[in-house]
Amino acid sequence: MLEELKERVCRANLALAESGLVVLTWGNVSGLSEDGKYVVIKPSGVSYGVMAPEHMVVTDREGRVVEGALRPSTDLPTHLELYRAFPGIRGAVHTHSRWATALAQAEEDLPCYGTTHADYFYGAVPCTRPLTPEEIQDAYETNTGLVIAETFRHRGLDPAAVPGVLVCKHGPFTWGPTPEKAVETALVLDECAHLALLTRQFNPAVRPAPAAILDKHYFRKHGAGAYYGQG
Repeated sequence: MLEELKERVCRANLALAESGLVVLTWGNVSGLSEDGKYVVIKPSGVSYGVMAPEHMVVTDREGRVVEGALRPSTDLPTHLELYRAFPGIRGAVHTHSRWATALAQAEEDLPCYGTTHADYFYGAVPCTRPLTPEEIQDAYETNTGLVIAETFRHRGLDPAAVPGVLVCKHGPFTWGPTPEKAVETALVLDECAHLALLTRQFNPAVRPAPAAILDKHYFRKHGAGAYYGQG
Protein backbone atom coordinates (compact mmCIF):
# COMPACT_ATOMS: atom_id res chain seq x y z
CA MET A 1 0.00 0.00 0.00
CA LEU A 2 1.02 3.64 -0.50
CA GLU A 3 3.85 2.61 -2.82
CA GLU A 4 4.33 6.09 -4.26
CA LEU A 5 4.49 7.68 -0.82
CA LYS A 6 6.96 5.04 0.38
CA GLU A 7 9.17 5.84 -2.62
CA ARG A 8 9.00 9.57 -1.89
CA VAL A 9 9.65 9.17 1.84
CA CYS A 10 12.61 6.90 1.10
CA ARG A 11 14.08 9.44 -1.34
CA ALA A 12 13.52 12.23 1.19
CA ASN A 13 15.39 10.26 3.86
CA LEU A 14 18.26 9.61 1.48
CA ALA A 15 18.33 13.33 0.69
CA LEU A 16 19.11 14.02 4.35
CA ALA A 17 22.29 11.98 4.08
CA GLU A 18 23.20 13.42 0.68
CA SER A 19 22.81 16.94 2.07
CA GLY A 20 25.08 16.23 5.03
CA LEU A 21 22.30 16.76 7.55
CA VAL A 22 22.67 13.37 9.21
CA VAL A 23 25.51 11.29 10.60
CA LEU A 24 25.08 7.50 10.86
CA THR A 25 21.30 7.03 11.31
CA TRP A 26 20.57 10.27 13.19
CA GLY A 27 17.52 11.49 11.33
CA ASN A 28 14.14 10.60 9.91
CA VAL A 29 11.52 11.78 7.46
CA SER A 30 7.84 10.87 7.45
CA GLY A 31 4.95 11.55 5.12
CA LEU A 32 1.19 11.65 5.69
CA SER A 33 -1.10 9.93 3.19
CA GLU A 34 -3.50 12.02 1.10
CA ASP A 35 -6.49 10.77 3.07
CA GLY A 36 -4.75 11.60 6.34
CA LYS A 37 -5.16 8.08 7.71
CA TYR A 38 -1.62 6.74 7.46
CA VAL A 39 1.96 7.80 8.13
CA VAL A 40 4.96 6.43 6.24
CA ILE A 41 8.28 6.70 8.08
CA LYS A 42 11.77 5.28 7.90
CA PRO A 43 12.61 2.22 10.01
CA SER A 44 14.57 2.59 13.22
CA GLY A 45 18.34 2.35 13.01
CA VAL A 46 18.60 1.23 9.37
CA SER A 47 21.65 2.53 7.50
CA TYR A 48 21.02 5.04 4.74
CA GLY A 49 23.43 3.03 2.61
CA VAL A 50 21.00 0.12 2.31
CA MET A 51 17.66 1.89 2.72
CA ALA A 52 15.02 1.16 0.07
CA PRO A 53 11.30 1.94 -0.34
CA GLU A 54 10.31 -1.54 0.80
CA HIS A 55 11.94 -0.78 4.17
CA MET A 56 9.54 2.09 4.88
CA VAL A 57 6.98 1.43 7.60
CA VAL A 58 3.29 2.33 7.33
CA THR A 59 1.38 3.10 10.53
CA ASP A 60 -2.03 4.46 11.37
CA ARG A 61 -2.49 7.77 13.16
CA GLU A 62 -2.19 6.01 16.51
CA GLY A 63 1.22 4.57 15.64
CA ARG A 64 0.07 1.00 15.01
CA VAL A 65 2.03 -0.70 12.23
CA VAL A 66 -0.22 -1.67 9.33
CA GLU A 67 2.50 -2.62 6.85
CA GLY A 68 6.22 -3.27 7.09
CA ALA A 69 8.51 -5.89 8.58
CA LEU A 70 10.72 -3.44 10.47
CA ARG A 71 10.13 -1.29 13.53
CA PRO A 72 9.36 2.37 12.75
CA SER A 73 11.62 5.20 13.82
CA THR A 74 11.63 5.79 17.56
CA ASP A 75 10.64 9.39 16.79
CA LEU A 76 7.33 8.27 15.26
CA PRO A 77 5.27 9.49 18.27
CA THR A 78 6.74 12.97 17.84
CA HIS A 79 5.82 12.99 14.15
CA LEU A 80 2.29 11.84 15.01
CA GLU A 81 1.89 14.72 17.46
CA LEU A 82 3.04 17.18 14.80
CA TYR A 83 0.43 15.88 12.36
CA ARG A 84 -2.24 16.19 15.07
CA ALA A 85 -1.22 19.67 16.17
CA PHE A 86 -0.53 21.23 12.76
CA PRO A 87 -3.30 20.38 10.29
CA GLY A 88 -2.22 20.80 6.69
CA ILE A 89 1.31 19.49 7.00
CA ARG A 90 2.08 16.26 5.14
CA GLY A 91 5.78 15.85 5.79
CA ALA A 92 7.96 16.04 8.89
CA VAL A 93 11.71 15.81 9.44
CA HIS A 94 13.99 15.37 12.43
CA THR A 95 17.77 15.62 12.28
CA HIS A 96 20.71 16.19 14.56
CA SER A 97 22.27 18.54 12.02
CA ARG A 98 25.32 20.29 13.41
CA TRP A 99 24.47 23.98 13.62
CA ALA A 100 20.78 23.76 14.47
CA THR A 101 21.47 21.11 17.11
CA ALA A 102 24.18 23.27 18.66
CA LEU A 103 21.67 26.11 18.97
CA ALA A 104 19.10 23.76 20.51
CA GLN A 105 21.72 22.61 23.02
CA ALA A 106 22.43 26.26 23.84
CA GLU A 107 18.67 26.68 24.56
CA GLU A 108 18.37 29.65 22.20
CA ASP A 109 15.88 30.74 19.59
CA LEU A 110 17.20 31.36 16.08
CA PRO A 111 16.58 35.07 15.31
CA CYS A 112 16.01 36.33 11.80
CA TYR A 113 19.21 38.22 11.05
CA GLY A 114 18.69 38.64 7.33
CA THR A 115 17.02 37.76 4.08
CA THR A 116 18.21 34.14 3.87
CA HIS A 117 16.23 33.37 7.01
CA ALA A 118 13.30 35.59 6.02
CA ASP A 119 12.78 33.70 2.76
CA TYR A 120 11.70 30.63 4.75
CA PHE A 121 10.71 31.63 8.28
CA TYR A 122 8.48 34.56 9.21
CA GLY A 123 10.45 35.51 12.29
CA ALA A 124 12.55 33.66 14.83
CA VAL A 125 12.58 29.88 14.95
CA PRO A 126 11.73 29.08 18.58
CA CYS A 127 13.52 26.82 21.02
CA THR A 128 11.16 24.86 23.25
CA ARG A 129 11.27 24.80 27.01
CA PRO A 130 13.16 21.87 28.55
CA LEU A 131 11.14 18.75 29.14
CA THR A 132 10.60 17.92 32.79
CA PRO A 133 12.15 14.76 34.27
CA GLU A 134 8.66 13.23 34.32
CA GLU A 135 8.09 14.08 30.64
CA ILE A 136 11.44 12.51 29.77
CA GLN A 137 10.84 9.37 31.80
CA ASP A 138 7.30 8.67 30.58
CA ALA A 139 6.27 8.89 26.89
CA TYR A 140 9.37 10.90 25.99
CA GLU A 141 8.83 11.01 22.23
CA THR A 142 5.14 11.88 22.56
CA ASN A 143 5.96 14.61 25.04
CA THR A 144 8.56 16.00 22.63
CA GLY A 145 5.76 16.53 20.11
CA LEU A 146 3.50 17.98 22.77
CA VAL A 147 6.10 20.51 23.90
CA ILE A 148 6.58 21.61 20.27
CA ALA A 149 2.84 22.18 19.93
CA GLU A 150 2.79 23.96 23.29
CA THR A 151 5.59 26.30 22.19
CA PHE A 152 3.69 27.38 19.07
CA ARG A 153 0.43 27.74 20.97
CA HIS A 154 1.90 29.80 23.81
CA ARG A 155 3.89 32.05 21.49
CA GLY A 156 1.02 32.51 19.04
CA LEU A 157 3.10 31.22 16.12
CA ASP A 158 1.73 29.97 12.81
CA PRO A 159 3.38 26.62 11.99
CA ALA A 160 2.92 27.31 8.29
CA ALA A 161 4.87 30.58 8.55
CA VAL A 162 7.51 29.19 10.92
CA PRO A 163 7.85 25.56 9.74
CA GLY A 164 10.53 24.51 12.18
CA VAL A 165 11.54 24.34 15.83
CA LEU A 166 14.56 23.69 18.01
CA VAL A 167 13.80 21.16 20.74
CA CYS A 168 15.76 22.16 23.82
CA LYS A 169 18.84 19.96 24.41
CA HIS A 170 17.81 17.77 21.46
CA GLY A 171 17.70 19.14 17.93
CA PRO A 172 15.58 20.50 15.07
CA PHE A 173 12.27 19.37 13.64
CA THR A 174 10.84 20.82 10.43
CA TRP A 175 7.64 20.21 8.51
CA GLY A 176 5.78 21.22 5.38
CA PRO A 177 3.14 20.39 2.78
CA THR A 178 5.30 17.52 1.47
CA PRO A 179 8.17 15.41 2.80
CA GLU A 180 10.42 16.99 0.17
CA LYS A 181 9.62 20.51 1.32
CA ALA A 182 10.22 19.54 4.95
CA VAL A 183 13.70 18.28 3.97
CA GLU A 184 14.42 21.53 2.11
CA THR A 185 13.41 23.48 5.20
CA ALA A 186 15.66 21.32 7.39
CA LEU A 187 18.59 22.19 5.14
CA VAL A 188 17.77 25.91 5.26
CA LEU A 189 17.32 25.84 9.04
CA ASP A 190 20.77 24.38 9.56
CA GLU A 191 22.34 26.87 7.16
CA CYS A 192 20.60 29.76 8.94
CA ALA A 193 21.85 28.51 12.30
CA HIS A 194 25.40 28.43 10.92
CA LEU A 195 25.01 31.94 9.48
CA ALA A 196 23.69 33.17 12.83
CA LEU A 197 26.80 31.91 14.60
CA LEU A 198 29.09 33.62 12.10
CA THR A 199 27.02 36.81 12.28
CA ARG A 200 27.36 36.95 16.06
CA GLN A 201 31.09 36.40 15.78
CA PHE A 202 31.37 39.42 13.49
CA ASN A 203 29.04 41.49 15.66
CA PRO A 204 28.03 40.18 19.10
CA ALA A 205 25.56 43.07 19.41
CA VAL A 206 23.77 42.31 16.13
CA ARG A 207 20.03 42.92 16.06
CA PRO A 208 17.37 40.97 14.16
CA ALA A 209 16.52 42.20 10.67
CA PRO A 210 13.92 44.99 10.60
CA ALA A 211 10.27 44.18 9.94
CA ALA A 212 10.43 45.74 6.46
CA ILE A 213 13.11 43.25 5.38
CA LEU A 214 11.27 40.32 6.99
CA ASP A 215 7.98 41.24 5.34
CA LYS A 216 9.47 41.89 1.92
CA HIS A 217 11.45 38.67 1.68
CA TYR A 218 8.90 36.38 3.28
CA PHE A 219 5.89 37.61 1.34
CA ARG A 220 7.61 37.76 -2.03
CA LYS A 221 7.83 33.95 -1.75
CA HIS A 222 4.67 33.19 0.25
CA GLY A 223 1.00 34.15 0.07
CA ALA A 224 -1.27 35.70 -2.51
CA GLY A 225 1.20 38.43 -3.48
CA ALA A 226 4.20 36.13 -4.01
CA TYR A 227 6.20 36.83 -7.14
CA TYR A 228 9.40 34.80 -6.69
CA GLY A 229 10.00 32.02 -9.24
CA GLN A 230 8.04 31.07 -12.31
CA GLY A 231 4.62 30.53 -10.77
